[in-house]
Amino acid sequence: MRVARPWAAAGTIAGGVTLALLAPSPAAPAGVPAHKPLPLERLFDNRAVSDDTRPGDADFDGAGASLSAQDLGAAGWTPGRDIALDAARLTWPRSAGARPDNVIADGRAVRLRGRGEALTFLVASSSPNGPGTGASGVGAVRYRDGSSRPYTLSAPDWRAGPAATKAVGLPHLNTAAGQRQETARLYAVTVPLERGREVASVVLPRDPGPAADLHVFAAALRRPADGWTGSWAASTAGYTKVGPWTDQTLRLVVHTSAGGPGARIRLENTFAASPVRIGRATVALQASGASAQGAPVPLTFGGRPGTAIPAGAQAFSDPVDFPVPADANLLVSIHLPDPVEAVPVHSQATQRSYLSAAGSGDRTGEAGAESFTGTLTTWPFLTGIDVRGGPGSVVALGDSITDGTKSTNDANRRWPDVLSRRLLGQSEVPAYGVLNAGISANRVVADRYPGEGVSTDTGGVSTRHRLERDVLAQTGARTVVVFQGINDLRWGSSAEELIAGLRSVAARMRERGLRVVGATIAPCEGESLCTADADVRRSAVNAFIRDSGGAFDAVLDFDAVVRDPEHPARILPAYDSGDHLHPGDAGLRALADSIDLRKLLG
Repeated sequence: MRVARPWAAAGTIAGGVTLALLAPSPAAPAGVPAHKPLPLERLFDNRAVSDDTRPGDADFDGAGASLSAQDLGAAGWTPGRDIALDAARLTWPRSAGARPDNVIADGRAVRLRGRGEALTFLVASSSPNGPGTGASGVGAVRYRDGSSRPYTLSAPDWRAGPAATKAVGLPHLNTAAGQRQETARLYAVTVPLERGREVASVVLPRDPGPAADLHVFAAALRRPADGWTGSWAASTAGYTKVGPWTDQTLRLVVHTSAGGPGARIRLENTFAASPVRIGRATVALQASGASAQGAPVPLTFGGRPGTAIPAGAQAFSDPVDFPVPADANLLVSIHLPDPVEAVPVHSQATQRSYLSAAGSGDRTGEAGAESFTGTLTTWPFLTGIDVRGGPGSVVALGDSITDGTKSTNDANRRWPDVLSRRLLGQSEVPAYGVLNAGISANRVVADRYPGEGVSTDTGGVSTRHRLERDVLAQTGARTVVVFQGINDLRWGSSAEELIAGLRSVAARMRERGLRVVGATIAPCEGESLCTADADVRRSAVNAFIRDSGGAFDAVLDFDAVVRDPEHPARILPAYDSGDHLHPGDAGLRALADSIDLRKLLG
């Protein structure tokens, strides 16, 4: 919509990847220009960020509105700061708040060299006419061999886009007339690349039209996690009040699937509005309760004992030589030196973890349990543990049945746990790690938790909105088992809506090179929301899953495994936990035991 003008500034993005303007060449394919390289910051032609004392200095949307530099600073998004989002490292522009800090996409060509599994853009769209519906356009990725492939980049509106998929949300807008109490959001949007091929350049979409501008703040290759396997994971389900916790240490108990000679952890500040400071962190084998086998091993972050995680971002620890056994309990201890009043959390851990007393300080290095006087039934901040080596991982994507609701506490009898032990005990297929991406109460097509603010609802954002974070960005993911949909049906979604959602989710995963295995939905007659009408819709969805016309690479008939042959709308009594919705330990074991492991081969 607006004419873009390059800004004379130099720079590179995180990881040494250089972004640059490219000049036309007669050898370029039609519609894909080639240019001489210039750094990305030389493309910046729009200023999105203003200081609160000078709100008229920036004009992000063509109507004089902009982002607050103070709000960004309060979220930890300071100029030049590396922001890790969905396993990609982007750099928030160094010029933010002082000079142009983004480029309006208008067919500009950018050189981005290297190999990756995906390309992540930090974007938002704007309109001078007020909140809009977003902007979308088709660009191209050029590879070093001279070939090119199109991609579609969609940027939600900075004022009206969904909270569920935002990278960061801010509480104000700046205008020439002063500050307004209105939410502004930025988004990380990822598009696939052809694995193993070297990228030479990326052509941004052309001007999407007069209604909106598509702004690009940063871009980065998401490097494949070669040499690592995901061993444990938990999906962030909401953002809840705590304590407040003041100068305390969490000691979180997690159970591994694959083992390896080294480890790293992943912490996430998902859904948060402010940064969190990690003082120190350690990892150890559990002896019993909060007691460790020997001295816990210190972890570092960029060579330092702690780190600060910006709002919405994540942090991986540095690799550490710590032998991780398969099928074992670990203790991950995290010191929180500053007051913490709300946390991103996985709410249904089915596992007891521990917390030191208020003001007790850093207890991460202690092997004993004496300092850990409190207990937790959630996993705050911690979302992943990776091990060196291994064949990669299977992701179990689902709801409370996958999450392990109604299984025995502290016993690791969720069906993904049983599947992991089966994989470890055979040699027919690789002994994949198994990552549990189940969230109790989660749905495929509708958000339970809205994605913003403190809430008591920990049903998570929808599968389609959490797919990038919980599946596509998981370390070493090879295959995904999709076992989900009963909550959509229980709360009124039509069979057609759920089928469309499952098709869309499966297509996105297959586009990224993952093998997708669909599992039929188990029966639940006798539970209050599992009406006869819901069962009719369930049968229709299961018919689609069994014969999806290629939407899935393989199918697991979990419905047939746990249903009562004499009453197919109900769970077999021997498998029923008692609430008629969730299988108990025996039912969960039956699900895992029924899986033909060859169907997991990716």
